Amino acid sequence: MSRLLRTLVLLVLVSACGSRNYEAPRELDDACAIVAQHPAYLRAFRATQREWGVPVPVQMAVLYQESKFIGNARTPHQFALGVIPIGRQSSAYGYAQALDGTWEEYQRLEGGFRARRDDIGDATHFMGWYMNQTLRELGIPLNDTRNQYLAYHEGRSGYARGTYRSKSWLVRVAGELEARALMYNAQLIACRKI
Repeated sequence: MSRLLRTLVLLVLVSACGSRNYEAPRELDDACAIVAQHPAYLRAFRATQREWGVPVPVQMAVLYQESKFIGNARTPHQFALGVIPIGRQSSAYGYAQALDGTWEEYQRLEGGFRARRDDIGDATHFMGWYMNQTLRELGIPLNDTRNQYLAYHEGRSGYARGTYRSKSWLVRVAGELEARALMYNAQLIACRKI
């Protein structure tokens, strides 16, 4: 085999070993199937619950809404005149869809500069940190999926101003997430994961 061919084969193998699987779980409506397919998720959820007190089903419901458990999720592109790409809707990225500025604040204050938004452990840790700030500033309990999500989506100052009230679609989604967290909780109890 030629040296060039061996080098190419080696590069392909090395790049395949370093790639990450960011596929969504097959059964998004089954918490037990999600954690069975991705055991690292459950380890991350439990670690965040131990450190920050955010229940596993609340974390799962928020991740479902934000990224469908896809680690490299991004917001869609925006287009001028319907065809000219002008950038993404926001800088949100990763499992938790954290914005650049909020993520940088988290890295500086809590997570360290090696924390990555496409790492499930870092993403759930970020959510725990953020939701604890929400508890401290706004008094929203950590198990209140609906209002924690509204504050997560709108930002704490937006939530305090009530910006979500003019967004009926967002209020509906927050209610659906509350129901999803209850469903995930019942499922995780049934399969003895919590």
